[in-house]
Amino acid sequence: MPAATKKKATAEQLLQAAVGAVPGGSSRPGQEAMVAAIDKAIRDREHLLVQAGTGTGKSLAYLTPSLLVDGPVVVSTATLALQNQLVEHDLPRLAAAVEPVLGRKPTFAVLKGRHHYLCVAKMEHADEEAPTDTLFDDAPPRATQWLGEAGRLGKQIQRLQAWAEKTTTGDRDELDPGVDDTAWRQVSMPARDCVGAQRCPYGAECFAEASRARAREADIVVTNHSLLAVDMLAERHIVPPHKLLVIDEAHELADRVSSASQAELTPEAIERCSRRARTLIPPAVAESLAEAADALTVGLAETPAGRITAGLPELLQQAVTLVESATRAGLTAIGDVKADDPDPVRKQQAKAALDDLSDTAQRLLEESDFDVAWVEKSDLGNGRRALVVAPLSVAGTLAQGLYSDRTVVATSATLTLGGRFDTVARSLGLPAAEPGAPASPQSPASGDGWTSLDVGSPFDYPRQGILYVAAHLPRPQMSGLPTAAGEELVQLVTALGGRTLGLFSSRKAATQAAELLRARTDLPILLQGEESLPVLVRRFKEDKASCLFGVMSLWQGVDVPGDSCQLVVIDRLPFPRPDEPLAAARAAAVDANGGSGFASVSVPIAAVRLAQGVGRLIRSTGDKGVVAVLDSRLETARGYGAFLRKSLPPFWYTTRSDVALGALQRLAGK
Repeated sequence: MPAATKKKATAEQLLQAAVGAVPGGSSRPGQEAMVAAIDKAIRDREHLLVQAGTGTGKSLAYLTPSLLVDGPVVVSTATLALQNQLVEHDLPRLAAAVEPVLGRKPTFAVLKGRHHYLCVAKMEHADEEAPTDTLFDDAPPRATQWLGEAGRLGKQIQRLQAWAEKTTTGDRDELDPGVDDTAWRQVSMPARDCVGAQRCPYGAECFAEASRARAREADIVVTNHSLLAVDMLAERHIVPPHKLLVIDEAHELADRVSSASQAELTPEAIERCSRRARTLIPPAVAESLAEAADALTVGLAETPAGRITAGLPELLQQAVTLVESATRAGLTAIGDVKADDPDPVRKQQAKAALDDLSDTAQRLLEESDFDVAWVEKSDLGNGRRALVVAPLSVAGTLAQGLYSDRTVVATSATLTLGGRFDTVARSLGLPAAEPGAPASPQSPASGDGWTSLDVGSPFDYPRQGILYVAAHLPRPQMSGLPTAAGEELVQLVTALGGRTLGLFSSRKAATQAAELLRARTDLPILLQGEESLPVLVRRFKEDKASCLFGVMSLWQGVDVPGDSCQLVVIDRLPFPRPDEPLAAARAAAVDANGGSGFASVSVPIAAVRLAQGVGRLIRSTGDKGVVAVLDSRLETARGYGAFLRKSLPPFWYTTRSDVALGALQRLAGK
């Protein structure tokens, strides 16, 4: 599109058109300030951090100035759910609203990882392969046997085959009702297993390639942090070239990059690799892979779960050495994947599996000071064990890969910790902020090449909510729910008569709380894990007498405006556990350099988690309620207690239980 066409309108005009298209809609001061700041950042080519509280309307605030940028603009979200919200709701309404002002209807596209799309090559082989973890393993039963099974998997595969005949996008999210992961793996292709469109006999029909082509032609490309991380780390050029990158829910980006940089060795992965490669490698190499898997099984069984601090234990060292040697021999035997190979897909899958294992083994054997290794053992009863390696920090990776040749706008409701942007800026790889007063709309923090803005929130937090800290309770010591905290919980929930979201630090504490309330009240108590989360949240919304208790995924994943949620209870401050290997290693590294790992690592993690949890209470301008923290340290701890409180919305604050109980009773109409 010619640049002149885009410049007929201003960002402010586009915003007014967008909000005017909603009945009774109007722009908000914070939204207007955010639009102006982003517009300026684009013109000045300066990176921008924007904290925008819930209810600001930040999606419109970053989308409207994006429409004035030449070429595609990439918007990265934390989750596929938020990605779908933008593509299915926000962007269609925005495109229709601004068309008269812009002189054209903007276009948009969604960009997901390759495994989210149906693979035609796999689908074409489905009548020959088995429902194992990959359709390209050897010696499968015939598909007629597979599809003739009365089980759920067979029925799902039949439905996938019918859907494949009519879908135009191949996007898994368009399949309704959906299928489980086991079924989807039979018809999708992970990026590492793909031979590429040029070498695949079905490259011209590839849904993933078609999605990338659409993205290159769109004004707005919506992707997610995980794919953005893979694109940045592997230099795969999945995301089209762009001048502006908007990172929504930016406080989660560093963790997603850490996850993308993480690798693991498991006996199961080695065995799968051996099965994939066995017709392409000599029998002796296949036997070496089996021996490596057995050695790793023994090494993991003999090594306790947790971080490895003094080099790999001898048994694991031997196992990883066997893995590295066997995979290297396998790669040599397979050689390069060529266009004229009789089955390039199968060969690429085998080579990719060997490559992954070989790279991970070499990384573990190097024992770099920049990596953290640990043994992970599942507590779910499935016996899964893994040797994991991850980077100590990704700030340097982000500094080098995120900001060159584009302007970055990072936004979230949780970007200031302790009233400042410094901590989040460092985690995102930005240079240190200039010293000065805490950031505010009047005095933003800034560093070399970046600035910041806190646009506040449309909510009147001191009038809408109370932050009650049970300062009289003993400092929490043991895991689970202490007796005194349980009694406090019963009083609070009883005073309101339900309507409570309980956010707990462990599954044990959540279960104990549910059992206690079920024994002491007649209220419906919903416990995470007893049903699917969407079902639990729906029931919580519909039944005002109910309580919903759960663990960390509830701290960010629940949006219940109105009077169905008027009490949020947090059992203890969400510091990382001592057995969280990455957090422990990062804290130890700070301690070793003369700093405080607790203050630099543990406290910021707790601040982000706490702010997310507290943010579950006020979701609209009409909401009212109480946040009750049953951890006295939020009041009594010197230093970090005040820091954590400054990271929260400015609720009316009290440590008096009678004040909190009285407010809850008034909300209940008692």
